[in-house]
Amino acid sequence: MAKAELYRATIGRLPSYLRFVRALPEDVTCISAAAIARGLSLGEVQVRKDLSAVCGAGKPRVGYERAALCSCLEAALGSCTGCEAVIVGAGRLGLALLDFGGFAEYGIHVPCAFDRAPSDDPRILPMESLASYCRLHQVEIGIITVPTGAAQEVADRLVHLGIRALWCFAPLRLRVPPGVTVQYENLALSLAHLYQKVNRPAD
Repeated sequence: MAKAELYRATIGRLPSYLRFVRALPEDVTCISAAAIARGLSLGEVQVRKDLSAVCGAGKPRVGYERAALCSCLEAALGSCTGCEAVIVGAGRLGLALLDFGGFAEYGIHVPCAFDRAPSDDPRILPMESLASYCRLHQVEIGIITVPTGAAQEVADRLVHLGIRALWCFAPLRLRVPPGVTVQYENLALSLAHLYQKVNRPAD
């Protein structure tokens, strides 16, 4: 597995560790990787490697100080400083992402979406407000959920506002300048890959 993929997999497991540690009784001051693994029904070796990668090794026969481990996991996920993101495109997909509460676990705040169509939903703002909002709130991530034909225009607009990270759900490759990172998400392709895996003939 490539280093970047390994790190991404590790980060994906950190919220579970953080929730578990936060939920421990108040009188628990230290916790080991083995105890976390048992509590989450995960492999001890995997948990130990994940924690070591982001928080260093725990103390022998003691593990990690609970408060320090929480702080370390929060820092790794960006929960301490937070990150502002906006959605552009308030259709069904955009609204589903807006309603999703899991982004906060990674320190990402997604409070609103922008759309050309007027809306009574106070979380959906007009496109005319996009520039001022992004500058005022120092938005770092743009989530693009508009139709394919409008995706490049939206990307250009977000990049012009200084946003250097885009999460694109439109099925096309965006033209962006150097220094801009794009994460593409193709839901249909992911489902097709899943179907292919479960229907692949056994060797």
